[in-house]
Amino acid sequence: MYNYLNNVNSPKDIKKMSTKELDLLAKDIRKFLVRSVSKTGGHLASNLGVVELTLALHKVFNSPKDKFIWDVGHQAYVHKILTGRKDQFDTLRQFNGLSGFPKECESEHDIFDTGHSSTSISVGSGIACARDIKGEDFSVVSIIGDGSITGGMALEALNHLGYINTNMIVILNDNEMSIDENVGGMSKHLSAIIKNSTVNKVKDEVEKILSVTPGGNILSKTASKVKDSIKGNFTLQECAFFDSLGITYVGPIDGHDIDEIVKTLEKAKQQNGPILLHVITKKGKGYKFAEDEPHKYHGVSKFDIKTGLKPSSSKSISSVVGEKLIDLATKDENVVAITAAMPSGTGLNKFSEIYPNRYYDVGIAEQHAVTFSSGLAKAGMKPYFAVYSSFLQRAYDQVIHDIAITSKNVTLLIDRAGLVGNDGETHHGIFDLSYLNNVPNMTVMAPKDTKELELMMDLSLEIEGPMAIRYPRGSSYFVDKGKYKPIKVGTYELLNEGKDIAILAIGNMVKQSMEAVNILNKSGINPTLVNARFLKPIDEKLIIDLVKNHKYIVTVEDNVLTGGFGSRINKFIIDNKLDNEVINIGIKDEFIPHGDVNILYEQCGISSSGIAQQIESLLR
Repeated sequence: MYNYLNNVNSPKDIKKMSTKELDLLAKDIRKFLVRSVSKTGGHLASNLGVVELTLALHKVFNSPKDKFIWDVGHQAYVHKILTGRKDQFDTLRQFNGLSGFPKECESEHDIFDTGHSSTSISVGSGIACARDIKGEDFSVVSIIGDGSITGGMALEALNHLGYINTNMIVILNDNEMSIDENVGGMSKHLSAIIKNSTVNKVKDEVEKILSVTPGGNILSKTASKVKDSIKGNFTLQECAFFDSLGITYVGPIDGHDIDEIVKTLEKAKQQNGPILLHVITKKGKGYKFAEDEPHKYHGVSKFDIKTGLKPSSSKSISSVVGEKLIDLATKDENVVAITAAMPSGTGLNKFSEIYPNRYYDVGIAEQHAVTFSSGLAKAGMKPYFAVYSSFLQRAYDQVIHDIAITSKNVTLLIDRAGLVGNDGETHHGIFDLSYLNNVPNMTVMAPKDTKELELMMDLSLEIEGPMAIRYPRGSSYFVDKGKYKPIKVGTYELLNEGKDIAILAIGNMVKQSMEAVNILNKSGINPTLVNARFLKPIDEKLIIDLVKNHKYIVTVEDNVLTGGFGSRINKFIIDNKLDNEVINIGIKDEFIPHGDVNILYEQCGISSSGIAQQIESLLR
């Protein structure tokens, strides 16, 4: 099935192959990727786009002596295949299987753990400086996308790299996409370089034709002068930014021409100082469905190769948020939506179409997004910043400094809270309750289900000051118990009245705790269950009533235990000198690996059975 890939078990096998053989190997790899990812799910389009580039890297350099640092790392599947892991690809992103990102513990060829964008140049320059101090001799190559390079951290790293002037290669993998279309000045600049490069290639072809056409020499010379004039002027334009930083720009280079990439890398390897190679690739190359709709094939679930991805039959929680935000914007003309390069992931696509003048995609710039939102709020708008929990971590200072201190009227819609599954440590949202718990002036909510999420968004229109609503990844869902009523700030919901033990569950853990109560009922245990939908403020009156009538108080959260919801309840009980035994159920202070969410719930003890088991142990 794979005539060439079957013979590749390490980077050494690449070095023996001719350009023609590498081209055939590239076809094998694309077939392998499509077949493998269709069974496991994963990041497909980005990996299909870097096949030739990855082959060229391993042809020219000697991994792991030479260091490859992949920005984000979701495009490192080909690198993993070439470094002895192709036989493990049926375990990709599965519990105890291959990670979907580079992992130092997985292979010596994975130089650095990655998962978030715009970090590779910083890491690479640090490794290069350490090399220089130690007097070692190896190459450092950071591979970064055109979306990631717009991130503030990447620009800071480029600025520093040009200043220290160390030997390092930055490969800008430009497919004019991150997950969605790129935005911003840098994106426009890179697009202009590509466009003008294409113009020059066309002029070269015209010149060739004219040179062999009767009477064409004069036209050819004239065209050549025009071309040189344009090219001369444009070279200054296209290199001005990187040259001003002290970084040599080379490109654009065809990212699917192995021979051209290899020759360019060989030259770059010999040059002194930092070099940026601008490589043009096509996201999704080789699989028609991914080529036509690369954004849909960025991160995919299992699919049928012949028919491609099927539309989901269920509505995602993110899409519900997007629709509700449209509803709020219709009611209030001051409502504004902000995303950091994630309109489809956070459900804001439709909002951008219906209210384009009140929608902002700021690119991969979470820090800017938060402070930009505070500026909008200062001027009387009602901004909603939709962002993944793990990505909001990058803007913690701005949340404190620019929103909370002056109590700006900004709402953070925190998507992918809790355990997200197959993307692993870098994407789990298990710290937000802890880091927001310690921010004054902030209201923090977590709904039990999709309907309560919508009610919380209604509430956000009514109250002033900074707010955060955190919710999980996945399909829209509704719990059976409890009537849906408008929510008042700092009020909990009593779902089940029992005796001896009271369970306070927050957010997505309400559903798990309801199922745990059913399990406990079969053992003759009838706990009280409370939907503790506010991290802050807490419902002090209800908690006082609970501690009077229950010996044991149990808190349940899908967040690390230190500093989270349980910690807040513990502090309240201690501060009020209440004599109750408290048990906190949540995620221990450790990083959780990738795997199916249900498996991870079991491992962390926050599945319904795990919650029930811990409560039974407490009573025993």
